Amino acid sequence: MVAVTHTTRNVEITAENLQEELHRLEAQRQALERELAVVTAHLGSVQQALAALQGLMRTAPPAVSRPVVSSPVADVPATDPAEPGPSSAVDAPATADERTKGSEGAPERTRPARRKPEKTAQDQGKYGRLTEQIMEFFAGTGGTAVRARDVAAALGRDTDAGSINAVRSTLDRLVGTSRVQRAGRGLYRAHSS
Repeated sequence: MVAVTHTTRNVEITAENLQEELHRLEAQRQALERELAVVTAHLGSVQQALAALQGLMRTAPPAVSRPVVSSPVADVPATDPAEPGPSSAVDAPATADERTKGSEGAPERTRPARRKPEKTAQDQGKYGRLTEQIMEFFAGTGGTAVRARDVAAALGRDTDAGSINAVRSTLDRLVGTSRVQRAGRGLYRAHSS
């Protein structure tokens, strides 16, 4: 009789744990769906911008040859004038003077303005600093093990399951990069140096 009640209690505990896991996974699924929607929207805008630029490149008149200018933009490599490379106004960035002044006998040309990324500064502040905020939080814990929900509450991100799951995901990523330690199931602590 005692063994039956013990087994029944184990089944009840397992069922409760599975129910909690189901709720957590559902919240994580919803958060991932929202994130996928944001990525899909950003992908669409990048594809539209690329298509527009490719259309401009096809219809642009032949470029006037000019010296290649080193790019201040990090993702556009500077070109060595000795190597063959882009020399058209579409490929190489133009200075303000080059955009407004026309060549002799050539009509004035201006470059289209660069499109800003879809993320606003507010989004960057909200999501881009999460890792930094978590590391600042752990710097003040003194090595105490804390739950992801407590970290989320301390950062003011415990308003919904998606925000808490974002903190959990970031904590798991930090564990993977050895910046935070897993202290037990659902527990994290600052990495001892």
